[in-house]
Amino acid sequence: MHHILRKATLSDRDPMAELIKDSARSLSRADYSDEQIEGAIATVFGVDSNLIIDGTYFVADSAGRLIGCGGWSKRKTLFGGDQYATRDATYLDPETEPAKIRAFFIHPQHARKGIARAILAACEAEAKAAGFKSLELMSTLPGIKLYRACGYESEERVELEVGEGVTIGLVPMRKNLK
Repeated sequence: MHHILRKATLSDRDPMAELIKDSARSLSRADYSDEQIEGAIATVFGVDSNLIIDGTYFVADSAGRLIGCGGWSKRKTLFGGDQYATRDATYLDPETEPAKIRAFFIHPQHARKGIARAILAACEAEAKAAGFKSLELMSTLPGIKLYRACGYESEERVELEVGEGVTIGLVPMRKNLK
């Protein structure tokens, strides 16, 4: 299926929110329970408006339908949508701090077709052009294979609380830009 990559706009927020829910509910099922997925959707997974405002969030658009999204950030927040309480919107120093890869979600019918790789390549190119020398991200368990295949190195798994007594495993990852 043909698609174009373009910058997300604020009018994409509602379709992206639905895409994120569909992606998480389908593609995370092998790694997380229903309770973990719903907790993550309620507390962490979601649209970060700062990425859209900064012009660093991409969508893959197929005939007017969003089939993927992801971005990079020059701000300190490592993960989490607008609803995530622990956010730091201050800007990073490209000379000393890594840019952040953020909020990658692909529609389940379009998974494993190169869409996430295309978005990631666009993000890496822009971050490099902005002077960043490295990138970091917080991967969900389903995303680890993609990021490793694209040159990201992982650290030890961490647990994030997404509800009372409910956690999800996440893995910090890094990559140096050449």
